[in-house]
Amino acid sequence: MLASRSGASGRLRAAALALTLAGPFAAGPLAAREMPDAATQAPARKPNVVILATGGTIAGAGADAANSATYTAAKVPVDKLIAAVPQMANVANVRGEQVFQIASESFTDVQLVQLAKRVSALLKQDDVDGVVVTHGTDTLEETSLFLDLVIKSDKPIVVVGSMRPSTAISADGALNLLDAVTVAASKEAVGQGVTVTMNDYIQSGRDVTKRTNVVPSAFYSQWGPLGMVVEGKTYFFRSLTKRHNMTSEFDIDQIDSLPLVAIVYGSGNMLAASYDAVVQAGAKAVIHAGTGNGSVAGYIVDKLKEIRAKGIPIIRSARVPDGFVIRNAEQPDDTYDWVAAHDFNPQKAKILAAVALTKTSDAKELQRIFWQY
Repeated sequence: MLASRSGASGRLRAAALALTLAGPFAAGPLAAREMPDAATQAPARKPNVVILATGGTIAGAGADAANSATYTAAKVPVDKLIAAVPQMANVANVRGEQVFQIASESFTDVQLVQLAKRVSALLKQDDVDGVVVTHGTDTLEETSLFLDLVIKSDKPIVVVGSMRPSTAISADGALNLLDAVTVAASKEAVGQGVTVTMNDYIQSGRDVTKRTNVVPSAFYSQWGPLGMVVEGKTYFFRSLTKRHNMTSEFDIDQIDSLPLVAIVYGSGNMLAASYDAVVQAGAKAVIHAGTGNGSVAGYIVDKLKEIRAKGIPIIRSARVPDGFVIRNAEQPDDTYDWVAAHDFNPQKAKILAAVALTKTSDAKELQRIFWQY
């Protein structure tokens, strides 16, 4: 009898312990009433993503499916781009706008400003969680940097293109577009700056550049990608540490036009008249795309000093694809009041200079901007 009572007591203690460990999720009529019914829970809201189409190869079409490099760009409208990738509807609520329908080599500063203002306006809307910009690859890197500098939002902005038209056997545009929407819809992309999502990689719009013209793996950053998209999932492995978007001092809402900035490409046997020509055309700054470390030929130095004396900034960039220009190496930048472009290639230096000139033309301030962005 004593053994029976002892056994019953032990069972009660065990039951009490089990209920204590189970806590609010313990089984029982009361717990069952308090537990949410999964069937009655509201489904998670899908993000809202707007695709702004500007043309380019991703909207291109060719006469022969075997041709991946011979085609006409900017032929397919945004509604057909969206209809061709129905899987995007599983990721987000997607709608599109046709901003332009041009090949990206025809982009001017006017289009840059117009596009950025539309992106900015959309991201201010509570019902827009991210924006994708479809873009030709020729100047995609310039547009990506520009948006990174002037859009005051931490919502995802993804620029995407393709190296092959939709009519090619090995077309890359559909998957690139799906991946771009996936990144634009992801919480992980918030605050990462403008990204370029192509060939499975998530690249920083600040860093990335087009390195070849005939294969899908055309876009590259010497500092490496931010991450990847694999089977519909985003994976980030690093973040952009330079100033961008919400930490930028520039705002597209305060910019209606950009000052003219010109590039003069460095080589052997340079012509001083090339610099005179861009100044006469109205350039407010000159990007010297020098050899090596942004080097300036001895017989060109006086010409650049003359231009700087007129109040026009001289910015030393380099034509080499990687590395960065070292200030006061090769040329005494402090003495000449020139600016070193750091790791910005000539075309990106042109964009940053144009944006910076909307606020200042002081060489010391311009140098600070090139260090910080």
